[in-house]
Amino acid sequence: MELANAQSQDGESKGGVLAHLERLEIQLSKSHKKLEEPQREQAVESALGTKIHKLRLLRDRLSAEVKQRQARVKASAANVESDQTLEISEQEILERKQENVKAILQAYRFTGISGKLTSRGVCVCISTAFEGNLLDSYFVDLVIQKPLRIHHHSIPVFIPLEEIAAKYLQTNIQHFLFILCEYLNAYSGRKYQADRLQSDFAAYLAGPLQRNSLCNLLSFTYKVEPKDQSFPFCARLLYKDLTTALPTDVTVTYRGTDASATTWEEQRAAHEHMFFTKPLHQVFTSFARKGEKLDMSLVS
Repeated sequence: MELANAQSQDGESKGGVLAHLERLEIQLSKSHKKLEEPQREQAVESALGTKIHKLRLLRDRLSAEVKQRQARVKASAANVESDQTLEISEQEILERKQENVKAILQAYRFTGISGKLTSRGVCVCISTAFEGNLLDSYFVDLVIQKPLRIHHHSIPVFIPLEEIAAKYLQTNIQHFLFILCEYLNAYSGRKYQADRLQSDFAAYLAGPLQRNSLCNLLSFTYKVEPKDQSFPFCARLLYKDLTTALPTDVTVTYRGTDASATTWEEQRAAHEHMFFTKPLHQVFTSFARKGEKLDMSLVS
């Protein structure tokens, strides 16, 4: 009985040891697994980190290439747009200049300036007049381009066309036409007066009227009575301002000795005043009127 109990206790003791040993082995296995897991995780993390680094490098390289391509495309598009804008801007400027010329001609149609469009631009016609009398006409053929230029013209050579164009043609075409019109009208007015004096009052002149091509310097010897045999007065008229039809300087001298010096001096001074203030042919119209006496009150 005792032997049986002893054997029973010994079996239980062995079973307890084996069970304990098995539990220890399981714990040891679990401990190894726990130790191995961080190492595996670390290896996986390292591999992932390397892959992420490579992908980032690839991303940065691709991003840089994309930016470079975008910059090239943008620069190319900007150049094309700039060229197109430049072409459009120049075209618009020329069109605006053409419209401006048309508007100017429309506004000036009652002042002697007219024109018509041509394949090159516009041909401007300037018709001159003096005291309501229509005189000569001149034209200027303008090419509407950048810069504006004169193709050909009929302006007299003694009119400073090149000087006027250099000052105003590129900056203010309206002022260019206005100044040119002033010069031409003044020249036509001076020429008209000289022609009228020569043709209508030749009997009052001692010989032909002396004048230059610009008609801004006139000189003549004259009398005030058609029946007089002598021509006691000499006149010299200077037009320094080429945009006016009246003289800026007048000199009248008396060469006769028929009457008192005082009377002739009064007439000479009155003549000077009339030449300053009236067109030339109007002065001689006054001389020709029978019984008309010079207004001595003009000279104080």
